[in-house]
Amino acid sequence: MIPNHVAIIMDGNGRWAKEKNMPRSFGHKKGSENLEKLIEHIFKKGVKVLSVYAFSTENFKRDSKEVDFLMNLFMEVFSKKINDFKKNNIKVVFSKKESGLRKDLEELIKKVELETFNNEYIFNVCINYGSHDEIIDMAKKISKKVLNKEISIDEIDDNIINKNLYQDLPPIDLLIRTSGELRLSNFMLYQLSYSELYFTNTYFPDFNNKEFDKALLEYRKRDRRFGKVKG
Repeated sequence: MIPNHVAIIMDGNGRWAKEKNMPRSFGHKKGSENLEKLIEHIFKKGVKVLSVYAFSTENFKRDSKEVDFLMNLFMEVFSKKINDFKKNNIKVVFSKKESGLRKDLEELIKKVELETFNNEYIFNVCINYGSHDEIIDMAKKISKKVLNKEISIDEIDDNIINKNLYQDLPPIDLLIRTSGELRLSNFMLYQLSYSELYFTNTYFPDFNNKEFDKALLEYRKRDRRFGKVKG
């Protein structure tokens, strides 16, 4: 049993660096390099959709130097990896608020989405993202459609809600959070309704292919009942 949609809260980059007496930026860089290796492995395992928590709306409250470093890192990585995404048949989409990111990053995001649009595997990057914001924005979009008589209230169902979230994706089957934290941190709450949750003490820079395979093995042991009685 292979999960169709895997989501990862990539946590622990800063603490990983601190334990090595290095700046937090070093941890973010190593986490990014690790993700590049993981993506290909995850899709080769048969996963069709991968969502990652790259940068939350709350992360803008961090030190400005760290935020600037992360924005520049996003620019560097997506500029460098766009050809690899195309070569490996990966469609990149971004779950994010409409405003708040730098103009040059917004332009790069549009370019990456456009040039990978027809690919098969889906890599969903949650950046400038918060699930409460996504649900509020979804409610506003649907309300406008009701007011404009594009849809009626009675038509609102799971399908309509999914289509008005930041991205219309299948539900998450497996959520992985690294670094030992046991919380969801406002990440894709609607999509996580029936997900299996896997928590590991491993910091994300060390969450390699072998560690992912451990999570996959644990997932295969789970009995997913979706509200049904066991047995």
